[in-house]
Amino acid sequence: MLLVLHAALTWVLVGLILTIQLVHYPLFARVGAGGYVAYQQEHITRITWLVAPLMLAELATGAVLALRPPASMSAASAGLGFGLIVLIWVSTAVVQSPAHGRLTAGFDAAWHARLVTTNWLRTGVWLLRGVLVGGWLLAALA
Repeated sequence: MLLVLHAALTWVLVGLILTIQLVHYPLFARVGAGGYVAYQQEHITRITWLVAPLMLAELATGAVLALRPPASMSAASAGLGFGLIVLIWVSTAVVQSPAHGRLTAGFDAAWHARLVTTNWLRTGVWLLRGVLVGGWLLAALA
């Protein structure tokens, strides 16, 4: 049951990061200078309420799986999965959150480009996690 919950959390986050990367972040450039500061603040507030509980739950369930992997999952694979979660968290804290912080002062094309470009790392890692977790589910069903 924990593995199914973890997989569901991961795939919800995969869908969310794809939406953010492919739709939402590119549209930051179209908000306009007049409303941008309020828009960026509202984005931060709203996305935090959505993503924080999901990321915390993914982290917690991933940690449990890494500490006590099911029989269908190797310890190395579980450790890799947890390591990828840690990489996502580090990227969020060190790269994306500071970029959002800079953008709260107003739209800056260079910081916007940095946010979009560097967020491909998180997007790719979450996609990789989605594939990994999908493999875990298939192995558990075999």
